[in-house]
Amino acid sequence: MIERVWRGWIAPERAEAYQDFLQRHFLPAAHAIPGYLGARVLRRDLGEEVEFLTATRFTSMDAIRAFAGDDPERAHVAPEARALLSRWEERVAHYAPAFEDQV
Repeated sequence: MIERVWRGWIAPERAEAYQDFLQRHFLPAAHAIPGYLGARVLRRDLGEEVEFLTATRFTSMDAIRAFAGDDPERAHVAPEARALLSRWEERVAHYAPAFEDQV
């Protein structure tokens, strides 16, 4: 499994709309991507803006390349997200799991 991690920032008054877009449209559509295993979205209030960290899970780098193309570290930001976000990372990071601790 590989996690694809990306961050975007948004004005506080648009944060709910962006979260709704992710929950109702973007992530449900991602279920059709071969090798997609799910996502975790974290949200952090920074006062003048809100940061969203999205970690999508894929079966392999090959699955990510099939989705992202020849440059798998280039961020793919949907037009609807671009209209809401103030700024975003142009590059994503990929991580292989090392270990997990659960209670």
